[in-house]
Amino acid sequence: MRKLLFYLKDYKKETTLAPLFKMLEAVFELFVPLLMASIIDIGIKNKDKSYVIQMCLIMILLGIIGLICSITAQYYSAKAAVGFGTKLRQSLFAHIQSLSFTEIDSIGTSTMITRITSDINQVQSGTNMVLRLFLRSPIVVIGATIMSFTIDLKAALIFVITVPILLAVVFLIMKTSIPLYTRVQENLDKVLGITRENLTGIRVIRAFHKEEDEIGQFKEYNKSFTESSEQVGKISALMNPITYVVINAAIIALIWTGAVRIDAGIITQGALIALVNYMSQALIELIRLANLIVIITKSIACGNRVQSIFEISSSMESKGETENIETKDSENIIVSFKNVSLKYKNAGDESLSNISFDVKRGQTVGIIGGTGSGKSSLVSLIPRFYDASKGNVMIEGIDVKEYPLKQLRSKIGVVMQKAALFKGTIRENLSFGKNNASDYELTDALTVSQSKEIIDSKEGGLDFIISQGGKNLSGGQKQRLTIARALIRKPEILILDDSASALDYATDANLSKAIKEMKYKPTVFIVSQRASSIMHADQIIVLEDGRTAGIGTHENLLKTCEVYSEIYYSQFQADNQEVNK
Repeated sequence: MRKLLFYLKDYKKETTLAPLFKMLEAVFELFVPLLMASIIDIGIKNKDKSYVIQMCLIMILLGIIGLICSITAQYYSAKAAVGFGTKLRQSLFAHIQSLSFTEIDSIGTSTMITRITSDINQVQSGTNMVLRLFLRSPIVVIGATIMSFTIDLKAALIFVITVPILLAVVFLIMKTSIPLYTRVQENLDKVLGITRENLTGIRVIRAFHKEEDEIGQFKEYNKSFTESSEQVGKISALMNPITYVVINAAIIALIWTGAVRIDAGIITQGALIALVNYMSQALIELIRLANLIVIITKSIACGNRVQSIFEISSSMESKGETENIETKDSENIIVSFKNVSLKYKNAGDESLSNISFDVKRGQTVGIIGGTGSGKSSLVSLIPRFYDASKGNVMIEGIDVKEYPLKQLRSKIGVVMQKAALFKGTIRENLSFGKNNASDYELTDALTVSQSKEIIDSKEGGLDFIISQGGKNLSGGQKQRLTIARALIRKPEILILDDSASALDYATDANLSKAIKEMKYKPTVFIVSQRASSIMHADQIIVLEDGRTAGIGTHENLLKTCEVYSEIYYSQFQADNQEVNK
């Protein structure tokens, strides 16, 4: 948590002035009981109305000055806290962006959302309250105690006994509640996770009529969250009753002692009223401090959770972004895998084992295999979404680990297996591929990706608004637009990771033909379940259980690779007899 205070460094003025003005407010407040004592002992006793009015005006003036100090302090504390939260949120978001897929998979989406929203909000709220009250409350407590000693030593001893008792109560409750608040936030992660899954997969849930099952599961997670919240709430709720019991007992003892000493002529009635006021000030501030401790406890628990994300470093080391690697064209080979293996974090077995192949510039490479054979894993190594556990992935003769990520990924256009579009216009979505792309470039990419008809059919054309997640587009439309987004940057290497699965055979064939006829000749990797999508590739890689079952052309693999021939004939049974003739 302490490391997060670094983000307050740009608010030194605010973090200094906020407690300072609160301290001034507290100092002015400490003079009020003395004025009350003077009014009673001098003004009321001597029936001096002018003196009473004079003291009342001074009290009003002190109140106005205190109000100005309070407003000023709250302004600076709010400015510092909001700025702190903003910088922390931005930094955490940037840090998450720097993590590799391995770390993101391990942390979980719902956890990251909770940390960057709920947890940081709690830290921000705690910072605001600390700047406003954490210095004020001790000053009032200490000041009231000192002032009481100036009035009467014996009566002031009650302060010395009461304050440590309340501090002990606060400490015990804080010590008990900090771990519980951490558990509450963890349960909140689970609630958020299942909520996110349900909202994302609502169509699947309804298709299988699983609403009741999901509601039941949500109830379980929500019940755990509620129980943990109630548990910590019960402990925190003890704060006020216990402190009020101590406060009332202390006031009774003070009034009893004061009454005896007034009878003895040691102190005046005004002095007793001043002592009661000081006792009330001190004990009320201790209650505020106790409630503040609860908020700080939440903030510390949440801050530790945020800090735990910052402490996770990317397992993927990258060269400096300012560097620029000079490539070497070895025999015109652009991509080379040399004995590459991949094992995901916490996985039992390797997803890829001992993969080796070379791809020449401008070639089209098809990758095919059964479900779970490692097709997507293989192509994800090229842009370094994951790092190979063993072996080397080379681009233009240089290991991908030697490239700065920006330089590496500027060479590569990737169309993911799951089409992802963002809320905004079609133009804005395509601009992810290239900023400030001209309408001609956009139209060219749309034409190649077979998306031109989408633009023509939508009101507004390129300025048609896509809803969040592309919910107002069909699966095939989303896939074609994501292909256009990758094509617009004209990458040297184009990876199509099963990105045409929602397209009909005719559109898929037209897409493959259009890519092949592009003026510039990228090296294309096509991952597909369809043999028809990759059968015309210059090289086909067949995977089975993460291993290479065969590499070659369509004709060669039909003769030499049993896995490939089974896939092909299962999809083209009508052609089976003709091929065997």
